[in-house]
Amino acid sequence: MKKKAALHNLGCKVNAYETEAMQELLEQNGYEIVPFKEGADVYIINTCTVTNVADRKSRQMLHKARKMNPDAVVVATGCYVQARGEDIDPCVDIVVGNNKKKDLIAILDEYYNAQHKVKKELLDINHEKEYEEMQVTHTAEHTRAYIKVQDGCNQFCSYCIIPYARGRVRSRNLEHVLEEVRTLAASGYKEVVLTGIHLSSYGIDTGESLLELIQKVHEIDGIKRIRLGSLEPRIITEEFASSIAALPKMCPHFHLSLQSGCNATLKRMNRRYSAEEYMEKCDLLRKYFHNPALTTDVIVGFPGETQEEFAESMDFVDRVNFYETHIFKYSRRAGTKAAVMPDQVPEEIKSERSAKMIELGHRKQKAYEEKLLGTTQEVLMEEAVETEDGIYQVGHTKEYVKIGLKTEENLSNQLKNVKIEDTKQIIH
Repeated sequence: MKKKAALHNLGCKVNAYETEAMQELLEQNGYEIVPFKEGADVYIINTCTVTNVADRKSRQMLHKARKMNPDAVVVATGCYVQARGEDIDPCVDIVVGNNKKKDLIAILDEYYNAQHKVKKELLDINHEKEYEEMQVTHTAEHTRAYIKVQDGCNQFCSYCIIPYARGRVRSRNLEHVLEEVRTLAASGYKEVVLTGIHLSSYGIDTGESLLELIQKVHEIDGIKRIRLGSLEPRIITEEFASSIAALPKMCPHFHLSLQSGCNATLKRMNRRYSAEEYMEKCDLLRKYFHNPALTTDVIVGFPGETQEEFAESMDFVDRVNFYETHIFKYSRRAGTKAAVMPDQVPEEIKSERSAKMIELGHRKQKAYEEKLLGTTQEVLMEEAVETEDGIYQVGHTKEYVKIGLKTEENLSNQLKNVKIEDTKQIIH
């Protein structure tokens, strides 16, 4: 009988991609994929360590897997286990670090052959120079495919543990990326999202560049849209902005990581740009794209953030006019420089600042969306959603605004021009 395998993903789009790649490996090697419920023979949890909350969720899912089937093999992989090293909960049978996920089948086989002896496969990720080659031919989404093209980070922001869990920058072979995109296009996918741990660094270790990769993906027949994962502001140059704006398939949706609009805070974060430089990058994108959707992340309550610094950051976010702003209260992370900085901000102050920034973000989002009323937008339809008002076919514009078209006709994976006549059509 086929062994039954259940997978659970925590964390970012890179983790999600790797989970789907591991699922394909299991399918290709005779495993039956089942829901993450009772009854599986193997449970694989792809963990995250970006915050203390992510660590806790990772531990909870590992314990949940063990409770669901005490006789199953519990596999812990990903950033949490990479950062913890040998210090892993005894409920885990197999530990698979980053850059070893591609070897999952061999690791499982070895475990069974060794009569279930606890197995740990961890590399010294900080000295690993080889990109871990994995690929997918299909994804959970049926219209949009996320494609991992890069791993690792060299930035060492003072609040971030990820460089220690993912290692240094490693770029995927350009031809391998293109081969995967062609396969996905042949399977009917119309949109690809290029993603990585530090996407802007793509190619710095191979002599290529993210711009070159985008231009080559643009040439592939069948792909109608190219979207980018999170970018560092400094990649936005006149050449980069003008070059991608010349590509019809490029989506005018850019997630530029900010973290703070205050220069003093940015310096303590080791963010390597100023608020003024960041604004210049936003202006460049708006110079070459009509009404692009700019989205960002902001941390409030970073160590040493005074009320004046928070006000400066808030004012900056107000002036940029983001479409979406993702707000995070600073989370103290053991092993990072920020964790031992003086003047840690009390939790109640973080909560107050977070609420104010969230309210500002909602106002900016509403203002951006109201500009769409009366316009016609190209929407890549994804699914049908039933509401009190009837059935809507729902998808995203190039700017990644979620739009509904009231019709019972199945339009999945079709590009449709939709006139936005009512705010009810804008879905949250």
